[in-house]
Amino acid sequence: MSDDYSAAKAKPVAVGPPRRRMSRTERARDHRQRRRRNRRRRVVGAVGVALVTMMLIAAVFLGSKLWHSRGPVVDYTGEGGQQVLIEVHEGDFTTAIAETMLGAGVIANVKTFLDAAQGNAAIAAIQPGFYRLRAEIPAVTAVQQLTDPANRVGKLVIPEGRQLDDTTDMKTNAVTPGVFTLIAQASCLDLNGDRHCLTPQELRRAAETETPEALSVPDWAFGPVTRMGRDHRRIEGLITAGTWNVDPTAPAPVVLSKVIGQSAAELAKTGLPAIAEQLGMTPYELLIVASLVQREALPHDFAKVARVIDNRLNEPQRLEFDSTVNYPLDRQEVATTDADRAKLTPWNTYAAEGLPATPICSPGVEALRAAEHPEPGDWLYFVTIDKDGTTLFTHNYQQHLNNIEMALGNGVLDSSR
Repeated sequence: MSDDYSAAKAKPVAVGPPRRRMSRTERARDHRQRRRRNRRRRVVGAVGVALVTMMLIAAVFLGSKLWHSRGPVVDYTGEGGQQVLIEVHEGDFTTAIAETMLGAGVIANVKTFLDAAQGNAAIAAIQPGFYRLRAEIPAVTAVQQLTDPANRVGKLVIPEGRQLDDTTDMKTNAVTPGVFTLIAQASCLDLNGDRHCLTPQELRRAAETETPEALSVPDWAFGPVTRMGRDHRRIEGLITAGTWNVDPTAPAPVVLSKVIGQSAAELAKTGLPAIAEQLGMTPYELLIVASLVQREALPHDFAKVARVIDNRLNEPQRLEFDSTVNYPLDRQEVATTDADRAKLTPWNTYAAEGLPATPICSPGVEALRAAEHPEPGDWLYFVTIDKDGTTLFTHNYQQHLNNIEMALGNGVLDSSR
């Protein structure tokens, strides 16, 4: 550029009073203030970001929960997918059952199921247990499948008087399934074309080899159970008559443990330990008496038979019950032979005094009540004299022999045995 242009260029002009130079102290103070302001801005910004993040997470969580439980009505369509197993627990209301099905992938929405189940008496009456359902089915279909008795699995019913092993009627050769067989049958599960069942042998092996602790044996039965060693009959009577639920997917030791534990809890509810103490017996001894009552009489005579047992034990006099002779032979018969009665077993009350080593069956509530509250009387003998079940009780041995003659004449007893 030319010198003329440079000379003509405007020069900067200061506006206002001249700035005073800050001292070193003032500059340091100003620097500290700026640092504090910047730090506050950073902290406020971080807190704000954190709060926004937490609010977003909470909104997502609540929104998801609302969506799955009470949110927009959604439902599956079609016939569903694979079969799944769900468990209804004791005390579950309909909502809890719906949440279990939601977790198992059976239904798409809790509210949809509750709407479909509303006013359904069968749903309100659903019992604890295991149910086989299809995955991903409409709520209405879920209601239908859950209330269909065919879809309940693992239901175990043990009638009064059953023993662990199967028994054979010597007159008819009819076989009565024992507790092991009943449990094995209840464990059978057909799921997606596959069938699985426990076997009586697996259950018997678990009864022989598992520890009393692993089998949930109650404390009051530990001693007698331990003394029986590895005999599977050591748990006889500890699985009481009643209705139980068996997990079809569980192994034999777990199944036995669950049923024995539940039975012990039910026996505790009846007051068995306290009543036994009042009678001067152990709970296990009282359970044995109840099992003898169950096998020796019909319900209307339970309390009288309980009194006979009590009177004989107090004499002392051997019980001499044929049911205890037949027990290890796994047979049901009114009479026994001289050879049978001569066999020394832990249960033969002809060969030994006192009670047998274990219960001889699973007694029912009526037999247990009779054992706890025997009917007053001095009877020492009883015999069933006809096929209607009429049983005569007496304190006099000669009268008892006369009653036996009546039983022989009516064909109840076999004179050849």
